[in-house]
Amino acid sequence: MTWIEEYLTRIGCDHPARPDDDELRGLHVGHLLTVPFENLSIHLGEEIVLEPSALVAKVVQRRRGGFCYELNGAFAILLSALGYEVDLLAARSHAANGFGVPYDHLVLRVGRWLVDVGYGRHSLYPVRWDVPDEQDDPGGVFRVTTTPDGDLDVLRDGEPQYRVWTRPQELTDFVTGCWWHSTSPRSHFTRSLVCSLSTMDGRISLSGNRLIRTSGSERSEEELSSDAEILQAYQAHFGIRLDAVPEVRSFS
Repeated sequence: MTWIEEYLTRIGCDHPARPDDDELRGLHVGHLLTVPFENLSIHLGEEIVLEPSALVAKVVQRRRGGFCYELNGAFAILLSALGYEVDLLAARSHAANGFGVPYDHLVLRVGRWLVDVGYGRHSLYPVRWDVPDEQDDPGGVFRVTTTPDGDLDVLRDGEPQYRVWTRPQELTDFVTGCWWHSTSPRSHFTRSLVCSLSTMDGRISLSGNRLIRTSGSERSEEELSSDAEILQAYQAHFGIRLDAVPEVRSFS
């Protein structure tokens, strides 16, 4: 079995008959439903390597997830191998005090679509970047607008999510942003544990010892009382096998 077949099996998808929009939608949702958004490597002391073979190995052979650089980076490699024309684009997340650092986020442009399987709570399907209309999605109502400088603002339910630079980038361009998010005490990824997976109508997340489920407007939270329960939750809900419960490291 080739790595492409292994990757497709990992996300529960058949080999596309052709690289078209319908197949892209299926690949996108398949990835989101099977590969978790997680930052465990940061707190387990694992090196995050932004190289194609390392990204594919983590998602496919190690059956792990990652954050945007890893998830969208690996997905771009798969899509390119399947015949899609893929551009890597840099984005900056909107925050209470303004934008995040440069190269704060990696998102993909595939034809007329913005493809993003690495932003946590976001759209379940690709979003058109070339039309200003509202786009209904199980994850919310999305809209992409163009700024006076020619950048793209992505909004969910009327709230800005991130701003995208439209010039294509290389994977190596994101190494500095990845390093900052993995080591800076100012990064939210170094201050907490994140492991989350999309469902068709919500998400399931494990944060520390709290297992959180959302379905539509309903939310439930369960506190896990032992390390054994936490390790079992990682395996049962996210397919992640760990030898010990991860703990937040100090980066001060």
